Amino acid sequence: MRITPFLRQNAQSASAALRERVRRPALLNRLADAADLVPLFKDDDYIGWSGFTGVGYPKTVPTAIADHVEANNLQANPETKKKFNLFVGASVGPEVEDRWARLDMIARRYPHQVGKDIAKGINAGRIDFADKHLSMFPQDLTYGYYSLRKRHGDPRKPLDWAIVEATCITEDGKIVPGASVGATPEILQSAEKIIVEVNTLIPNLEGLHDINQSFVPPYRQPYLIKHVKDRIGEPAITIDPDRIVAIVESRYPDNTGPNAPENDESRAIAGHLIEFLLEEVSAGRLPKNLLPLQSGIGNVANSIIGGLADGPFEQVQVWTEVLQDTFIPFFDSGKLSFATATSIKFSPEGFEHFYANWANYKDRLLLRSQQVANSPEIIRRLGIIAMNTPLEVDIYAHANSTNALGSRMLNGLGGSADFLRNAKLSIMHTPSSRPTKTDPTGISCIVPFASHIDQTEHDLDVVVTEQGLADLRGLSPRERAPLIIEKCAHPDYKDSLREFHTNFMEHGTMKIKNWD
Repeated sequence: MRITPFLRQNAQSASAALRERVRRPALLNRLADAADLVPLFKDDDYIGWSGFTGVGYPKTVPTAIADHVEANNLQANPETKKKFNLFVGASVGPEVEDRWARLDMIARRYPHQVGKDIAKGINAGRIDFADKHLSMFPQDLTYGYYSLRKRHGDPRKPLDWAIVEATCITEDGKIVPGASVGATPEILQSAEKIIVEVNTLIPNLEGLHDINQSFVPPYRQPYLIKHVKDRIGEPAITIDPDRIVAIVESRYPDNTGPNAPENDESRAIAGHLIEFLLEEVSAGRLPKNLLPLQSGIGNVANSIIGGLADGPFEQVQVWTEVLQDTFIPFFDSGKLSFATATSIKFSPEGFEHFYANWANYKDRLLLRSQQVANSPEIIRRLGIIAMNTPLEVDIYAHANSTNALGSRMLNGLGGSADFLRNAKLSIMHTPSSRPTKTDPTGISCIVPFASHIDQTEHDLDVVVTEQGLADLRGLSPRERAPLIIEKCAHPDYKDSLREFHTNFMEHGTMKIKNWD
């Protein structure tokens, strides 16, 4: 673990901003340039990064490693080639992860990713990837399930390295994350050596987080959360400071980009959902302020949250994975009383507004680890209303969230199934069709049978498209199929879906006479 030769900086060279953020002075003696740390990383290392949905991930050290690999053309020679096993709570910025993929630096990746180049590497077989329920990934990491074939380093530690972004290090060496928590606590717990990038470009977000220590059976503890606001942990991540081998100052923003824009389809879906929620309140199945909401990411989720900001519900609460830009006007409207998540994925403009008005939001917002935010135990106890977007849903209410045409991996399962299997109301929303290069409705999102199944018919209560909403509660498969076709399918595909269903039910065959 000795890296003294690489630490060419010293405490006196630390910037004033860094000295303010690193409140344990001894750690400033481990200040380093990212480029000087590159020789420490060996082929086949197991590396964990902080980050979730492109927020709170390390930038300087991964970039320095990629710069070194590219500048020295290491990947052209099998003797010098370096490939790493990469573990992150979810996705990170494309300027680091996609660049690593382009340079063929990733051997394995778990459990969720977003990026064109890493998806190409996975589908071409250059990168071994397996997705996992996001609530389960951190625990499986601490169990050692991902390091069973690890060939060097401390066998007691699943990871050789943790590289994490922080906004502060406290007097007792605890790490204050940025705008995401994700699997960072478990990645730090699992790592033999730790490098901390302290980002002095963004504010110190101390007080925003509620962090729990992760235990393994038989010592696991219940999460004693009965209300969205409940705190059960600490405001920072506890680690052994002796495992920190280097501190690096970072001044790079998260590369989030703009949020997906709303359109007529997404607004129509949001309208159907809000009408449905009003009916549930009128029937007495939901309280007037609803139950805590979980919303995925994308333009449909943005439209739903935007619709709620303009809608009739007051004192709404949110228990979700990710907050997007539309949550800002939801807060500002006074209708959103409190939100808890594991990540804040605002656009650059959204973050600018958020940081400038930090005092207005800090007491109405809490970030937790993904193991807690996605905990089935808590989701079921709070009665979450879960809303997520699939690739396709079949007429029996099986959903495919991951694999186009059954085998082409897009991003991974994420946390949708954590919520959909355990929520009080489990809702899948999708456009009824998607365009191809030659046809604006060339792909139906309502299909006879899903080409890959992530959420089963047992997990979904409601399917909604811009065409309408199908309430599936209490229905048999025979009853669901015609309802989904009539309410949710695009008119271009209704006849084909009806014929498929009728042939199978009446004649015992999936074959249809013709496709015209």
